[in-house]
Amino acid sequence: MDITLTRTISLLGVAILVAIIARRMRLPYTVGLVITGIGLAVARLDTGAMLTHDFIFDVVLPPLLFEAALSIDWRELRRDLVVVLTLSTLGVVISALVVGAGMMHFLGWPAAPALVFSVLIAATDPIAVIAMFKDTGIKGRLRLLVESESLFNDGVAAVLFALALTWAQAADDGAITAADVARALALMAGGGIFVGIAAGGAAIVLAGRTSDHLVETALTVVAAYGSFLLAEYFHFSGVLATVAAGLLMGNLGVLREPKENILSPDGRAFVVAAWEFAAFIANSLVFLLIGLRVASIPFPGLGATALSVAIGLVLAGRVFTVYPLCLLFRRSAWAIPMREQHILWWGGLRGALALALALALPPSFALHDEILIAAFGVVVFSVVVQGLTMPLLLRKLGFLPLRK
Repeated sequence: MDITLTRTISLLGVAILVAIIARRMRLPYTVGLVITGIGLAVARLDTGAMLTHDFIFDVVLPPLLFEAALSIDWRELRRDLVVVLTLSTLGVVISALVVGAGMMHFLGWPAAPALVFSVLIAATDPIAVIAMFKDTGIKGRLRLLVESESLFNDGVAAVLFALALTWAQAADDGAITAADVARALALMAGGGIFVGIAAGGAAIVLAGRTSDHLVETALTVVAAYGSFLLAEYFHFSGVLATVAAGLLMGNLGVLREPKENILSPDGRAFVVAAWEFAAFIANSLVFLLIGLRVASIPFPGLGATALSVAIGLVLAGRVFTVYPLCLLFRRSAWAIPMREQHILWWGGLRGALALALALALPPSFALHDEILIAAFGVVVFSVVVQGLTMPLLLRKLGFLPLRK
């Protein structure tokens, strides 16, 4: 326990130094963490840290999802809900189809591993996207679209991954019908949302009976982690459960006018600050651990050509997601300007969720090592290359002031 605690504190200390340096150099914080993690691994420093599926799902995802959902105003989200749902549902399917078909055609992958990889890598990851937009100070409708889409398609991708993995593993035992898929999809998604609303609603009711800001904050912690763990226990979507709980508690307890707010004034301020801190800690650990793990990934096992193809297909899948779907709304009140579409495309970073799903694959699964290598390769390219160039694109398109 002492060794684990010492190593955790050491990693946080490194993360703080990276944050200070990144802010002064005006670089994305997450990019600095990944590069630092790679440097620590190359230097063969024994941190004892491990990036695992359980760590990402049980420790990292709940605070990041809940903190992001807590700040989304339902009134603003409702105005663009049609766009957000289209991008986060149909968009995930389109992206997965493009990537899966490409992996089969260009690399000769069998259908099952190609489908599983395409689904786990299809969703933009809120961990990466939201951190990037906070670093660059982007607000308004663009930030709402990116955050909301990433939160919802995170849940959609996690659900589809579970279904794709089930289909792949059951391929030898018999075909799964479309009705089975629809039933499982409705159960996982609907069950997760129900659990999230129930947990968030119960926490709000209890919070209304106290004015102690510590108790109020503790209730939000129970709602965030409790909804996630309870949903996963019943094989529902823990991601959607936490997002639902965060949206409910945020709009009833944080974003309302003071007179209508269920939380006390002190409680509201403390809840917001506490979750910002929790998200900072989670971001710091996960991106540092990604860097540490990347250095040990045997990328030559997949090959530079195959890795480049995977990265190109993921970018292409995002192209076929953003531009055609935004074209559907060009003559409506939901129209998205072309310059914002460019940001939605290049800002579609992948992060810890894709790695968590890849790490969850059983070792006996077909092309297990290749899928893991491809997932890490895409994530590193996404965070480092797209993350570093995103501020330049934002300035080029006029979202940020040009440097003098």
